Amino acid sequence: MQIQEVRFGIELETVSRDRGTVARAIQSVVGGEVTHVGGSGSFDPWRVVDDKGRTWNVVADASLTSVPANLRAEVVSPILGYDDIPELQNVVRAVRRCGAATDDCTGIHVHLSHPDITPKALANLAKLIYKQQDIIYAALGVNQHRMDRYCKPIDPAFIERITKNPPRTFRQLNIQWYGRYVEHPQRYDSSRYSILNYNGFFLRNALELRAYAGSLHAGRVKAVILFSMALLARAMNCRGASAKKRKYDPASARYDMRVFLISALKMNGPEFKTARMHLLRLMSGDSAWKYGRPMPKAKKPADENAAPVEVCCGA
Repeated sequence: MQIQEVRFGIELETVSRDRGTVARAIQSVVGGEVTHVGGSGSFDPWRVVDDKGRTWNVVADASLTSVPANLRAEVVSPILGYDDIPELQNVVRAVRRCGAATDDCTGIHVHLSHPDITPKALANLAKLIYKQQDIIYAALGVNQHRMDRYCKPIDPAFIERITKNPPRTFRQLNIQWYGRYVEHPQRYDSSRYSILNYNGFFLRNALELRAYAGSLHAGRVKAVILFSMALLARAMNCRGASAKKRKYDPASARYDMRVFLISALKMNGPEFKTARMHLLRLMSGDSAWKYGRPMPKAKKPADENAAPVEVCCGA
């Protein structure tokens, strides 16, 4: 499958502007009508039904504790495709222009789906992320607070279970994820607070990647979406994946991440140039040389005692 075949949805957490202002900023791009739905517990949703009949929601988020409750706004997109990314970027720009912002409490969540997804692909994805987990956290700028609470590392026990007994059915994967079979998952099950959330898949057939730091930079938002789509495409295309963890080395981090993007995820060429730039911007080291550009070899000094070279001039 191609990366362009993956469907996605995105949640953008913002602060500093009320939910109505953010909803109207979205409407300025997608058209349609804005409605204050309200009355749904603490979420106080605002809804934008765009010109294509798709629904964008702006809801409260209790985790955004750095600002008063009325200035906490999470944008929840409809299901989108690759061709919708430019419009989404315009939505991000409009939300930023209206005065919304991000801080250390905010994050981005990307939901992914594909009709042909298999238990094997989901196992591959978990092992792929687990192997590269430390370098992914570093590249995405995840702070320790979010890593401890909202996007925890993948449970090694889960990786051990799917490695020893590769899942053949979604029921089997469900048991491996929860430790027991859960027929009707709860939306806020504790297992969801992981860099990779399969509780969302068993709830609504869309897995979730939660490791992204908050941003209203349109280029960075596009980069994390493409990165997420590329991870799923790789997991669906490969026969198997290794779960052996790769050690994070700051001296070679930029090079290692670039190789991962280009060789493993096929994010090469002009189409992904800007995404690579954003995904490498926080990495230390040299992108072209694993341990830095080698120093040129010094020329050997001339031997003062050597006999002079005789030059012959022919007729």
